[in-house]
Amino acid sequence: MVGVGRIDVRGRLVPGYDLSGLTWLRVGGPADWLFLPRDIDDLSTFLAVLPEDVAVFPMGVGSNLIVRDGGLRAVVIRLGRNFADISVDGNIVTAGAGALDLQVAQRAAEAALDLTFLCTIPGAVGGAIRMNAGCYGSYVSDHFASAEVVLRDGSRANLGPEDMNFGYRQCDLPEGAVITSASFRAGPGDPKTLAAKMRAQTAKREETQPIKALTAGSTFRNPAGYSSTGKADDTHELKAWKIIEDAGMRGARRGQAQMSTMHPNFLVNLGGATAADLEALGEEVRTKVFQHSGIALEWEIARVGEPTQTI
Repeated sequence: MVGVGRIDVRGRLVPGYDLSGLTWLRVGGPADWLFLPRDIDDLSTFLAVLPEDVAVFPMGVGSNLIVRDGGLRAVVIRLGRNFADISVDGNIVTAGAGALDLQVAQRAAEAALDLTFLCTIPGAVGGAIRMNAGCYGSYVSDHFASAEVVLRDGSRANLGPEDMNFGYRQCDLPEGAVITSASFRAGPGDPKTLAAKMRAQTAKREETQPIKALTAGSTFRNPAGYSSTGKADDTHELKAWKIIEDAGMRGARRGQAQMSTMHPNFLVNLGGATAADLEALGEEVRTKVFQHSGIALEWEIARVGEPTQTI
């Protein structure tokens, strides 16, 4: 069996890479390996020969992620600028998985297409698809046309909406699959009007969310409804921030971890927090909310890896 370090790649394959610098919360331990493929062929070839018992973790820009302090026993695959092209053909916008959501919204608007809901979603296209990201009443699943993926065995596939089974903040992507690009259907719009709409959305976000802090976006899912299903409870009128507020957890702290005083559904690293601090504070919030309202909050931030081993 070929060892990971012996696999011939054209991109970068780095052992023991500290992941804390790749997450927006700036926490986390090392990955066994970090692989930055040069292109889709490099990625496909690598996965085809990677031993089956080696775990794979596709990672975007780290905007919605806590990597635990003990790190990840896996090969972390991160798609960079080589996977960030954006093109437009008619009403279809195609973007590499590494393209930032904001950049996709801006490029679409320049082409008189409306994907403005993406402009305030932190992160890149790959993560937006995995999480069925949404804002202002629109979700990825409302616009999703297809995705190009490399499967765990190195083969390639094109997945349509019927393959993804989108739900609220989730989809059924095959285990170990890496999204490399995706296409979205967009409705028409006037470029100037769309640009003004995005400026207004961005300004509102800056007024209400701690975007300049070390944070990872919304910590917990809204507790009711399912995205884009047409079900009767698809309203999300019960907001996570409100029940956190009502439980008295706005501004709650654990070490240098805090629930933001500006928006109580945002975990913030005040500087020097560990992943354990952040996760423990989140669990304390879940406990307090359940005690106060009987509602069991679900994490929206992905938490991966192992805690630090203590002797």
